[in-house]
Amino acid sequence: MSSQSDDLLVSRTEFDTGFGCASAGLTEHLLKERGERTLKIEKDSQGGKTTIRLIGHFQSEHVEELKKQLQHNGPLFILDLQEVTVVDVEVVRFLAACEARGATLLNCSPYIRDWIGKERD
Repeated sequence: MSSQSDDLLVSRTEFDTGFGCASAGLTEHLLKERGERTLKIEKDSQGGKTTIRLIGHFQSEHVEELKKQLQHNGPLFILDLQEVTVVDVEVVRFLAACEARGATLLNCSPYIRDWIGKERD
C-alpha cells in the first residue's frame, strides 16, 4: 500500500512553486503566499482513498488550484474542512458541486453546511 502526501499553501496574490524531495512514494509540493489570506492544502492518498485537508481562508481565488489537485482523484474524495475559517459564495457553490458529484465533506462547520443548503435551494 503506497502513501502520498502533498502540502500546498495558496494565496490571494501570487504563487511561487517549490518542490520538495520525492522518495518512497512521498511527494511534497508547497505554494507560498505573499498576501494576507492563505489556504493550506494537505493531500493524503492511502489505499486508493484521498483525503484533502483544507486549513485557513478558502476563497474563490483558491478554487482553481484545488480543482487541479482533485482532477486525478475522480469524484470520490474527502474534503476535511475542520480548519477552514473563512469561505465566500464561490467556495460554497464549489463545495456543493463536489458533494453533489460524490465527494464527502468532513468536519464541515454548521455555518458552511447551512450556506450550502441555501445555495442548493
